[in-house]
Amino acid sequence: MDYAAPRWLPGGNLQTIWAALYARRFEGPAPAYRRERWSTPDGSDFIDVDFVDAPMPGARPLLVLFHGLEGSSRSHYAEAFATFAASRGMAFAVPHFRGCSGEMNLAPRAYHSGDFEEIGWILARMREQHVKKGGGPVLAAGVSLGGNALMRWASEAGETATGVVSAVASVCAPLDLAAGGEAIGKGFNKLVYTRMFLSTMKPKALAKLAQFPGLFDRERLVSTRNLYEFDNVFTAPLHGFRDADDYWARGSAKPHLASIRVPALVVNARNDPFIPARSLPRPGEVGSHVTLWQPEHGGHVGFPMGLPPGHVRGMPEQVGGWLQLHGGASADGGGLPPGRE
Repeated sequence: MDYAAPRWLPGGNLQTIWAALYARRFEGPAPAYRRERWSTPDGSDFIDVDFVDAPMPGARPLLVLFHGLEGSSRSHYAEAFATFAASRGMAFAVPHFRGCSGEMNLAPRAYHSGDFEEIGWILARMREQHVKKGGGPVLAAGVSLGGNALMRWASEAGETATGVVSAVASVCAPLDLAAGGEAIGKGFNKLVYTRMFLSTMKPKALAKLAQFPGLFDRERLVSTRNLYEFDNVFTAPLHGFRDADDYWARGSAKPHLASIRVPALVVNARNDPFIPARSLPRPGEVGSHVTLWQPEHGGHVGFPMGLPPGHVRGMPEQVGGWLQLHGGASADGGGLPPGRE
């Protein structure tokens, strides 16, 4: 059965906002994370990784979740995925993109939607550590920005991806960055979502400028009013792109989905206020390893369920169940309801 939104939460904006702010993420206490700090491959920076260890020893699967723009291990979807993993006896990990763990990173860079090289070394180290502990398959999911970056990695890795992970999934990823950037920069989206993102992104950028004076033009950064302008001043030049247009074109995963050679699930609600439905990939634009699920409702990383205040555990159960089923890990039920495949 396809996803059906509660009648008391009509529309993509309500399904997005209510899920993030008010819906239940877990039953009982919040997930208790164990943090590790990893040095980056060049030794000049670090990322923080939050783990929830498997409740029992043995060859348990590891589920790795890459968070979205300005997200963390305490985002509503991360805690819901942690709850799912614990219910299936899996280990769980949330690697924080640079600067997202509560402490500013050290290098003159941050993170971005096409950061597939970052995804690659994180997943390789995850697998190495997990195998050394006698663990089972490694499964990876990415939400929004993290989902696009994960799919970019899977496409770049090609056949070699199966040596690192057994299956991957993206949830509400802006696979066409230009279409998503245009949508979030207009009307209600600009007033609410763009303002919310810039309220944390600008201070972080200014803190980075204090670390590295002259890194970019402060006045231009302060005057930015949308993500396109912000990416032009900060994200694109700091990460080797010519400008925002170059970044959005080269960072988008949609043109590369046909190159994926590992089981991959791509989930996008068709009423996502951030991502126009017309920009979503069609079956003929992806390869045989990619499954598309495009329910009519759900919002942006919302998919709330149940009576008020509702909960957001359904989407992680379905996505996580699909990953277990297609990644060779044992699954106690779950899986993907029929959708637009």
